[in-house]
Parts: sequence; structure tokens; C-alpha cells
Amino acid sequence: MKYSIFFLFLFMSISSFSQDKPAYKIFTGEGRKADYGDILKATKKGDVIFFGELHDNPVAHWLELELAKDLFETEGKDLILAAEMFETDNQLLVNEYLNGIIKESSFESEMKKWNNYATDYKPLLNFAKEKGLKFVASNIPRRYASLVSTGGFDALQKLTPEALKYIAPLPIAYDPELPCYKDMLSMEGGPMGHSSENLPKAQAVKDATMAKSIADNWQDGKTILHFNGSYHSDRHMGIIWHLKKYNPDIKVVTISAVLQDDISKLEDAGKDQADFIIVIPTSMTRTYGK
Repeated sequence: MKYSIFFLFLFMSISSFSQDKPAYKIFTGEGRKADYGDILKATKKGDVIFFGELHDNPVAHWLELELAKDLFETEGKDLILAAEMFETDNQLLVNEYLNGIIKESSFESEMKKWNNYATDYKPLLNFAKEKGLKFVASNIPRRYASLVSTGGFDALQKLTPEALKYIAPLPIAYDPELPCYKDMLSMEGGPMGHSSENLPKAQAVKDATMAKSIADNWQDGKTILHFNGSYHSDRHMGIIWHLKKYNPDIKVVTISAVLQDDISKLEDAGKDQADFIIVIPTSMTRTYGK
């Protein structure tokens, strides 16, 4: 009888395990197992938290909103949200919407929206609106990044003083040997679908502008939660390299999302990518198609 009970328990345990389909696992940058609570503890020591997302991944977007909610519970109005997906020349629109000056329909018809805005970024913006939080549109206007991608940094010299207000101060700091920029030239097609000597410069002007936006909005006692594509903050480079030039003492915590077929352990390619790595199954659905 006791053997029957044992095998029944064993069968139920194996059956239960085989049906478990975790949507993600969390690891430290060194590859040790961690959990969401570890991320929350680490954020207490950070001035700026970078959430490096996969733009079309629903798990990453859900965790971004959950992290914003949980940080608000401890930081309250000292929490500031900021995002790559909103451009500096749209800050007035963002402010007017958050302050209830303009209607949602007016805001959404005039601002530059990513194609997954409604599902992935609107919830973050509306959370800030609901809680009375500041939301920083941190990224360079795309037309100016496009100028750099075709004409290099020299193309920015054509801009008026008014236009330059939306960009990090010139000259843009740039180290072509920094791995986050150097590697872009060796990637097949590059992360933006093409490759040229100006591609990493366009990335750098985005990073520099986001860093300046963060530096301008952070002050002692505040916590900024910044949402960006993981490449902008992986390996503590990109935005962080530029941010440290504005404020070398600012404390940073990084999170990055990666895809793996097997999420039971962190693959070597993901190690040291961030302080915390969220590993998501490759088969996970996407919030929009390419």
C-alpha cells in the first residue's frame, strides 16, 4: 500500500512538473538564480534603474509596469518614469496630457507613437498620470538621429539653436572603440537593419540625449526608472557611459531581457549583460509583428 502511495505521489509530482511552463526566469549577471524580489531589493540602492527591454516582448512589458507599481509603493512621488519611446520634442505634449490639459485623443493624434504604444507604453504613461508622476520623454527626435545616420555628427551643425535644445550638447562624446558601438559594425545588417560607419554614431547621439535627459531630471532623493531597448544599456555602456560623464557618482541598476530556447539557466552570451537578466522562452508571443 505504501509503495502505491509513493508511486502515485511520484507520478503526480512528475506530471505537475511536466505541465509547468514558466514564462521567464531571472538570473544575476553572473548567472546565479535570482527572483523578482532580488530586483526590488537592488533598486533600493539605485538612483537610476534601466529596464532594457525586448521591444515586442509581452513579458518584459508586463514586468516593466509591475516594477513601476512596486517602486511607487516605496518611492511615491519621488519616482520618475522615463522612456526611449518618447522623444524630447514631445515632452510638452506628454506634460499637457499628464496634467489633464489636453484630451487623450488630442495627445495620441499629435504625438509620435510606436506601433505597440497602445499595448505596451500607454499603460506606463497612464500609470504616471494616475499617480501624478513625472514622465520624461528622453530620446532624440528621430529626424535628427536620421541626420546623423546619413551625415555623421557634422550634419547636426546645420540645426538651429532651437532644434539643438532637443539634443545632448555638441560635440557628442563618442568612442568608436567602445564595444557597444564597435560591435554594431560587425553585426550582420546591424540592429537597425543596415550597417555603415555612421550607424553607431546615430546610436551614440540617442544614448547621449537620453543620458542628458536623465541627468537633467534626476536629483538627490529621486529614483528614475528608464525604459529602453536593452542594447542601449547592456554591459553598463550606451546611455550609462554618457550618463557617467554628466554624473560619475550616480548609482545605476540594470535589467535586461533575453530570449533562450532553454530558460533553466543563463547562457554564456547573456552573462554580464546587466545586473539582472530576465530570460524568456524564444517561443513567447510578440506584441507586434515585424
